[in-house]
Amino acid sequence: MAKIDAFLRYSLIINKFRKSNCTFREIEYYLETQSDILGYELTISKRTFDRDLIQINALFGIEIKYDFSRRMYYLDKEPSSEINNHLLEAFDILNALKISEGYTDILHFEKSKPKGTENLNGLIHAIKNKLLVHFDYQKFWDETASQRTAEPYALKEFKNRWSLIAKDLKDKKIKTFALDRLSLPDITSKHFRPDNLFDIQKYFACSFGVINGNGSRPEKILLSFSAAQGKYIKTLPLHSSQQIMLDNEDELQVKLTLSITDDFIMELLSFGKSVEVLQPQSLRQKIADEQRKAFMQYQ
Repeated sequence: MAKIDAFLRYSLIINKFRKSNCTFREIEYYLETQSDILGYELTISKRTFDRDLIQINALFGIEIKYDFSRRMYYLDKEPSSEINNHLLEAFDILNALKISEGYTDILHFEKSKPKGTENLNGLIHAIKNKLLVHFDYQKFWDETASQRTAEPYALKEFKNRWSLIAKDLKDKKIKTFALDRLSLPDITSKHFRPDNLFDIQKYFACSFGVINGNGSRPEKILLSFSAAQGKYIKTLPLHSSQQIMLDNEDELQVKLTLSITDDFIMELLSFGKSVEVLQPQSLRQKIADEQRKAFMQYQ
């Protein structure tokens, strides 16, 4: 059976168990129905289903067990890593694309230019095997591209854009290179010895997005959101350090520990009147100054 059939089946089985416990007969009927909808042969035997449960656990860290007293299968453990969650999301989208095939008005994607994701596989290979990479890189404010040689350490995604985190051999500094600004990547055969002091989790621990603050000291930030905007902030936190300090029918107050960067300031400005900076005073003043400048443009 083709691999795509198996991965689609894993995704369907997981989603089914997220909704309710099932007998094998219920799973069998469900997969028969999905076979008709998706156009893939997804029906399986009990033996194949048992093998699927082993593969689902190995791939996603999800355990589906059998309850002998109720004679039903149940989901015992959810995935714990972001990679597993993204894999499941990708399979869900794949299912949706298959169902909507031939019907262009069903799914509407955001119009965007290529994001450099075609280079992900090569860069992952370079990171895993500790191989130097050459590439051309053009910043938004530069008219021409510059040639770089770098030690690739990791890839980071933020707001649907990917970046390469690497040590630029020109000045030996860790930098962030947006993949949509990177071209002509050349994965060399020359190995490098990674900087053991570099820890990407610590590097971005107090950062908003892919800007690490250039060594600036993290600050305690207290924000007050309107009740309506607060509902979104609770479901999609601004940062992993976000803590809810107050939540009532009038406002949501959250505390963050972050290095204050231009990207974070732009994010706060995008909320308009739906957010108020309570602390620190320096950030409150900065937001007020930027809003005042914007207001004066319309006078």
